[in-house]
Amino acid sequence: MNLTPNYYKNRVALNVLAGSIQNAEDIYQAAEGHVVVGVLTKNYDTDEAAIEDMKKYQAVTQNGLSVGLGAGDPNQSAMVSRVSKVLQPQHVNQVFTGVGTSRALLGQNDTVINGLVSPTGKVGIATGPKSSQKAAAEVPVATAIALLQDMGGTSFKFFPMGGLKHEEEFRAVAKACAAEGFNLEPTGGIDLDNFEAILQIALDAGVKQIIPHIYSSIIDKSTGLTRPEDVAKLWAITKRLVDATDLVTAE
Repeated sequence: MNLTPNYYKNRVALNVLAGSIQNAEDIYQAAEGHVVVGVLTKNYDTDEAAIEDMKKYQAVTQNGLSVGLGAGDPNQSAMVSRVSKVLQPQHVNQVFTGVGTSRALLGQNDTVINGLVSPTGKVGIATGPKSSQKAAAEVPVATAIALLQDMGGTSFKFFPMGGLKHEEEFRAVAKACAAEGFNLEPTGGIDLDNFEAILQIALDAGVKQIIPHIYSSIIDKSTGLTRPEDVAKLWAITKRLVDATDLVTAE
């Protein structure tokens, strides 16, 4: 079982939500396998129910499963860690303070674990079950990255971005991730209109690996399913930008 996301040219993999097992399979095919499919622990009453159902998503995506919190809910942190220990998915979403627990329970270093850090005007860390109730700790981006690395984190999840609302802060985060050799996961308000600009910023900065999260903007409100045709559009943009970046690097 492959524990690492299938990055396109080792640079980019998409992260989108699946509303059903068939939806997950359709998404996986639309992205030609370069995707991790999000399923939220918040949608399940027990660990056992989540594990039983998520195994079905693993089966149709070659383990391209992203175990999610649910709108970044810090109260889901412990459940995400427990479920991920059993499932051994390719991708785990965590609040900043939950990263160490997830890595320890996984017992391996291949699965991607992100740590959620929110835009504050300055980078703010206060995303755990208790810390989210307190004032955000403002720390330099490089320090936030180093703390995540100490805990076994793989990438910096920047959420909620509000699309390009925090563009300058996002540029600074991308630059810092590139300098520290750390991965980046832009999340929140990303859609078909701003996706290209957001991904281009991260590629131009030289970020090692990028997993953009595109959620509600590509979900059919009437069915609750992610539209595979929109995933195909995102995938086409991804290929074009990564290929172009490769050409520039080669020159």
